[in-house]
Amino acid sequence: MIEIVVIKTTGDAIVDRPLSEAGGKGLFTKELDIALSRGDVDIAVHSAKDLPTLLPDDIAILGYLPREDVRDAWISPHADHPLKLRPGAVVGTASLRRGAMVKRLRPDLSIILLRGNVETRLAKLAAGDVDATLLALAGLKRLKLESRATSILDQAEFIPAAGQGAIGLTGRVGDRASEAFTAPILDAATGLALAAERAFLHVLDGSCKTPIGANAWLEGGDVVFQAIVLRPDGSEVFETALRGAPSAAAALGEAAGRDLRGRLPADFFLV
Repeated sequence: MIEIVVIKTTGDAIVDRPLSEAGGKGLFTKELDIALSRGDVDIAVHSAKDLPTLLPDDIAILGYLPREDVRDAWISPHADHPLKLRPGAVVGTASLRRGAMVKRLRPDLSIILLRGNVETRLAKLAAGDVDATLLALAGLKRLKLESRATSILDQAEFIPAAGQGAIGLTGRVGDRASEAFTAPILDAATGLALAAERAFLHVLDGSCKTPIGANAWLEGGDVVFQAIVLRPDGSEVFETALRGAPSAAAALGEAAGRDLRGRLPADFFLV
């Protein structure tokens, strides 16, 4: 029998400011890590993009469920793409990456904070608080709200966040029972993609304070990897793309991270 335990996280409670100002990705995992460590739960379920690159010593990633669509959805009653919005229009998002990528295309647009759950954000859009917003297509699909998307953005133009669309499972280090229980539902291809994406983030020390996109997938027997790092205002952009053997997925992500880190200005990560 499986018992579902609902745990509210600090990240869920903060809706009045960007997560980058409140502590970053760990805000969505801290309470679940504590519950695992105490033995209150045996397995924790996370959006993979919320998992920090460094976990507590007693917590391990067990693996990932099959990945949903990684792309971003564009939602607006006024235009089907950022390039078609009126000059000076307002785009609401809680993601530095999405805001920076919109500003890269349209420096004239105004980016404002839009927090809350999906339905709250959609309601604020409908009320006219913003002219457009962007959400993960995976989340809309899981909520049966895919029809609310005005258009789906090309992942080559809007590189997703590392881990977007993937569900990660964590457990206590050495808990063989949890490992055996989850093994049948884990997806190897998603695991390879996330190994590359998380290794890339680790090299760059990527966090909620940095607009970073990273996406890996299997193609023709190889792991294909693409990534982007931007200034928050979209004024400066660095990109990389590599491919290699699945057995070297993590090494591929590390190599991409070193490539970009070697090209970034010294002050790039200063906030």
